[in-house]
Amino acid sequence: MKRNNLEFYDESADAWWQEESKIYALYHLNKPRFEFFDRYISNWQGLRVLDVGCGGGFSCEFMAERGAVVSGLDQSAKCIEIAQKHAESKGFAIDYKSGLAETMPYEANTFDAAICVDVLEHVADVNKVIAEIHRFLKPNGLFFFDTINRNFKSKFVMIWLMENILGEIKRGVHDWNKFIKPEEVTKIMTERGFGNIDIKGFDLFGEALKLNIDSYREYKKTGMVQVKINDDTSIMYIGKAEKVT
Repeated sequence: MKRNNLEFYDESADAWWQEESKIYALYHLNKPRFEFFDRYISNWQGLRVLDVGCGGGFSCEFMAERGAVVSGLDQSAKCIEIAQKHAESKGFAIDYKSGLAETMPYEANTFDAAICVDVLEHVADVNKVIAEIHRFLKPNGLFFFDTINRNFKSKFVMIWLMENILGEIKRGVHDWNKFIKPEEVTKIMTERGFGNIDIKGFDLFGEALKLNIDSYREYKKTGMVQVKINDDTSIMYIGKAEKVT
């Protein structure tokens, strides 16, 4: 079976903004993500921000609602088309482009902040992506991200359970070998000129392998995902870094 199968995003593009679709569950991650990001940016008004791997535009529109000047990039041209149409229907002037995160079409030192969520575990070259984000951020610009740790727990939960058993994620979307340990991403960012790094757990599943069955049942009924920002980085984690050099 093909792993890290990004064709899924093309196949799911038309359903991106349909509330009954499985992919719409990602929309509900905006609130907990930005509760963490807001610790470092209290006012998004007028900030120039890029969403790297923006998909159909959930986070782009969330930031546009807050007054940010938003750009979005994604390798899926179909997702970009859907994102553009939805933004126009809502009156958002978001600059969308299709392209690869390893070679982004933006000038150096132009963005105040970048977000890259649910993406780093899918890219071809994490080093190049982080180098590109550093390049286009202004001095002291902020980089926000979340991704998946690489260990037994993450394989059990993200692949065996969520893909193979429960079917909440399409089989083949993830490749465990591309998951990234927090210390690995910290090392790459430090080498690329980022500092003041803060990483926390992005806990969708309950502590360790004690999965929160009540939360899962609530998600099945309502589509709402319950997330805690804590110190448990064993499966998913969220972070912030600053361009310091």
